[in-house]
Amino acid sequence: MRNQTEELRALQDTLYFIGGKWRIPVINAICNGHRRFREIERSIPGITTRMLSKELKEMELNNLVKRTVYADTPVLVEYEPTTYCRTFGKIIQEMIRWGRQHRKTILQQK
Repeated sequence: MRNQTEELRALQDTLYFIGGKWRIPVINAICNGHRRFREIERSIPGITTRMLSKELKEMELNNLVKRTVYADTPVLVEYEPTTYCRTFGKIIQEMIRWGRQHRKTILQQK
């Protein structure tokens, strides 16, 4: 027997995790090898510096990215996905697959 209350809570937790316009694109950029702030920023059209900074700080607090500061001149900061963040990769890939199929379906109807 399925527990509807528990399933709803799990769905709400997932939606909170991926909520907002920028979380998934930031995770995708980092998982695709963009490590430095400006690289991540350039790989996501339309995101502002302020929004990216906010997302990365929140993701770091939630154990999704690891932030490493190198004391070079100038200071170098890199971000990398945590093992925990990578567990979401299959879900992102499935979302991409579904989105592609959805677009084809909609375009075929026109």
